[in-house]
Amino acid sequence: MRGRRLVPLKGLEIRPTSDRVREAVFDRIGQDLKGLRVLDLFAGSGALGIEALSRGAEHAVFVDRAAQALRLIEKNLSRCGLLHAASLMRKDLSRGLPRRLVSGAPHETLVFLDPPYRQGLIPPVLAALGEVGILAPGSLIVAETAWDETLSVPTGPVQLLDSRRYGDTCIHLLACETRP
Repeated sequence: MRGRRLVPLKGLEIRPTSDRVREAVFDRIGQDLKGLRVLDLFAGSGALGIEALSRGAEHAVFVDRAAQALRLIEKNLSRCGLLHAASLMRKDLSRGLPRRLVSGAPHETLVFLDPPYRQGLIPPVLAALGEVGILAPGSLIVAETAWDETLSVPTGPVQLLDSRRYGDTCIHLLACETRP
């Protein structure tokens, strides 16, 4: 979908991932995402999940607590002709994962975690992802934090592979090593 502009989100405190950081993320995880399923958690504008779909991901689930954000994501998916490959869920992830998300057999998944900075939201979501068995070995997780924020990775199948700083943002690449 190179060159297509997404409709920006106004009125909410959302910090979309910059184009530079988004490009760095896909340089690290690869350009060809055929067959992968995507979870875009704390989806905001949905830019990461939409980018993954445009690179061949099979399906993306966008989860955000704001109805306005989900409406915008739906609009952007429609604009890109990707609405058929997506599901949207409204859920405050600080209260746990959506029940519909945790049903089914584990599959190779690419997870984006881009919550508000400095609120400690990533570790409980990582723990929940590791416990519920939706991630198959080899699943990747891309977590975004402020550059000076320490990412605490809970014990379990999810392991930190690498962290890199891009300006005021730090991108952490994690993987599901074994079945829970």
